[in-house]
This record gives sequence, structure tokens and C-alpha cells, in this order.
Amino acid sequence: MAVYTHVDTDDLAALVARYDIGTVRSCKGIAEGVENSNFLLETSGGRFILTLYEKRVQVGDLPFFVDLLDHLAGRDCPVPAMIHDRDGVAIQRIAGRAACIIQFLPGISPSHPTPDQCEAVGAALGAMHRAAADFPGGRENSMGHRHWRAIAEATGDLDAVISGLQDLVDAELAFLNAHWPADLPAHVIHADLFPDNVLMLGERVTGLIDFYFAASDFRAYDVAVTHAAWTFSDDGRHCDPARAQALMRGYAREIALTEAEVAALPLLARGAALRFLLTRAHDWVHTPADALVTRKDPAPFLARLRRYQASNAAALFAA
Repeated sequence: MAVYTHVDTDDLAALVARYDIGTVRSCKGIAEGVENSNFLLETSGGRFILTLYEKRVQVGDLPFFVDLLDHLAGRDCPVPAMIHDRDGVAIQRIAGRAACIIQFLPGISPSHPTPDQCEAVGAALGAMHRAAADFPGGRENSMGHRHWRAIAEATGDLDAVISGLQDLVDAELAFLNAHWPADLPAHVIHADLFPDNVLMLGERVTGLIDFYFAASDFRAYDVAVTHAAWTFSDDGRHCDPARAQALMRGYAREIALTEAEVAALPLLARGAALRFLLTRAHDWVHTPADALVTRKDPAPFLARLRRYQASNAAALFAA
């Protein structure tokens, strides 16, 4: 989450007036993440999130996200509902941007997850995958492996971000393109389930949020992304075995991965680490200087990539 676009108070009042959610009391920017402009909106009817869509979120994809969240919510997944106005419309416009008002969910994103929290997240991910398996919609993964070279090229001089990064990325792209699997179980996945996209009360998951990278891809790739996001030290150099085992144990309670999926996890995790290394490098270079946003250091994902490249990487995925 972040703030790139500011909202006029009169425009905000006119937007909120279309809904049965009361009148505006306050609206404060949320300076987390890097994708959209987000605000904590408080009205006389309660708390909501106002999101203005920027950067990588295409307006044409918004009906897909609305339908996906409706589908998951209908199967009791802890996801935030898109609020519809009196005419049944969820997607609005304000300040020149497409926008939605979204249900506020209670909870806190853990900054240093415990094994018990990792197990709960693994189970929530598995339950979400079961619920998504019959979702009729689909969307190409715009951050999937077919697009990583283009992201690298759009970043510019990778060596200016981290010395020697260009050669490493070129070699890894060649390896992944040659070995990426083609026939693993697939459906719509979250693809970005970092701790800041999960809300928890203690060891209970109360919200899976920010589905704006959700797309059709391998479910095991989603497991790899979540593994990279939840089980490493902040600098990416150390994978905590207790957290990793707990995450995989929680997922296995909901879904048993196939032998082919288990065998592919180290490769998929290399891809996940490269994806976030590249997008963070890109944002490190291209985030506007005046944006109310915290840029994320790409270096910890270079460290994760090196760990997943190791010959014993498969051991990181034992339940």
C-alpha cells in the first residue's frame, strides 16, 4: 500500500455519498507497499479502505478482482469484500483514478512471524487454493516468469542497484527459462502473500488482503512465494527451519501437493526470489521521489535466491 494520488475532500464526500456507509469523518493515507494509493477511510458507518489503482494494476482487470473476492468470500475465506454502492457498482473513479471502497478487516500484519503464525498462514493459503480451484475466471500472471526479462530490461542498469546483478540475473533467467515446468496443477493464486498482506489476531488469520497480483498460475508457485515471504530472516540470509516446517505443515492440512509439485518447489522458489528481486530493483530505481511510500531493498531477495540455488534447497520445504 502507498499514496501516489491525493484526494480532494469534496470529491471524497461525493463518492461516499453514493454508498450506504454514512458520511466521511476522516481519511488518512497508508504508507506501506508500492502498488496503489490507499487510505484508511472512517465514516459515521464504520471503517473502510479506499484504494486508488495505480502502476501495475490495469483497470480492465478490476472486475476479475471483484469477482474473485466475491467467490472466495462466498466460501468463507477471510478476504475483504468490495463494497458496492446503491446501484450495485463496486468500481468507481476519483482523482482521475479507478477506485474501490473495501471492507476493513481487524488484525495486525506480523513483522516477525512465529512458527504458529506460519502454520496458520499455510493452512489459510491451502484453504484459499481449495476455494479458488473452481473459480471460473482467469488472468495471465503479468508478474510471471514470461515477463521477468522485460522487468529486468525496464529497470535499466541492474549493476547500479547491486554490483554484479546484471550477470547474475541473465544467468538465472536462462536457467529458469530452460527448466520451468509446464504441467503442474494450476488455478488462480494470490501470488503476493507476504506478511503485510495477511492480518492476524494472535495466531488466527483474520484477513488475506491485496489480491492485485492474483492470476492463473501453479498453486505450488504460490506456496514458494509464501515460503520466501514468511520463513527467512529480514536480510534473507537465513531460513528458519521451524517456520518453514510449520508453513508446509499448515498447507498440508488443507492440500497434499503431488510428487511433481514437491520436486519443483526449489525451482519455483528460485523463480519467486528472482521475481521479487527484479520488481524491487525496478521500484528502487523508478519510485517517484515525492511518493508517500517506503521503497523495499532488493538485496534480501538476492540472498534468498542464492539459498534456493543451493544443492540442499529441497530440505527447506520439508513439513
